[in-house]
Amino acid sequence: MCGMPQQPPIRSTPTRPRRPDASMSLLTNVMDHSLDDGYAEAAARKKAAGDSGMPKTLRAKLGLAAGLVLAALVVTVGAAQARVAAPVVAKEREELVDRIDRETEAADKLEDSVDELRADVSARQREALKHSGGGESDLAGILSGAVAVHGPGVKLVVNDAKEAASGGDGNPRETSGFSDTGRVRDRDMQRVVNGLWESGAEAVSVNGQRLTALSAIRAAGDAILVDNKPLVPPYTVLAVGDGQRLSTRFQDSADGLYLNALQESYGIRTGISVEDDLRLPAAPSVIVRTAQPSIEKSEKGTS
Repeated sequence: MCGMPQQPPIRSTPTRPRRPDASMSLLTNVMDHSLDDGYAEAAARKKAAGDSGMPKTLRAKLGLAAGLVLAALVVTVGAAQARVAAPVVAKEREELVDRIDRETEAADKLEDSVDELRADVSARQREALKHSGGGESDLAGILSGAVAVHGPGVKLVVNDAKEAASGGDGNPRETSGFSDTGRVRDRDMQRVVNGLWESGAEAVSVNGQRLTALSAIRAAGDAILVDNKPLVPPYTVLAVGDGQRLSTRFQDSADGLYLNALQESYGIRTGISVEDDLRLPAAPSVIVRTAQPSIEKSEKGTS
């Protein structure tokens, strides 16, 4: 056994394992060699060439300077014009304000003159009724509103809701605008006054303004006008008549129920009371332009 030659052992060289991403050589190359080197090389070439983004030639530099000078000139001229025009605008505004003040003062004087003339005409009318109509003139003066009256009646106060806001968009009550404002409208006062007349009132006034057959209740924005006189809440309505009966009939009428619905649904504040003696002023002016008295001719038989 010792004489038999032994074969050298066979040593196998270990093989390198295969990469899992060997089949994705393109993606591997992109991941291993990023583009930062390329960008860095391009930036280096650009810097070496002296390309800083600014104009290189003298002509381009002069053009840029001219553009900047032109822009500065435009801004300077605009500021100078605004400074020159400012005193002129202020002077025109001051003149306009002075003109408005003068016209307002003139309108106030004319309004005072109209009120004086109306009062004079009303006094002459009342004096003429006393001398021409006898006992019937007093009744005519009461019914027409030409004379002041007093007597028992009803005092009705209508006021906006506590949380009322000044909306004033003029929307009708059916829209949501009123529920947001809670204001008394001109149509509400119209129904209140008409309901009192229908319930037996003999004379009615709103905030001291006597109503006649020619009176009109309208709206101008948020304000309620009675014969073109603006009123402010609360609205105090005085009605001369049989106090207790007048109060009951009004509250049971359709207009009284309408006012109660406003109170429950929209927060309108109302209050009604029976008064022993109410005093209503005469209407500022009672002018009839169209109606004429009808004179009946009586035929007398001959004997």
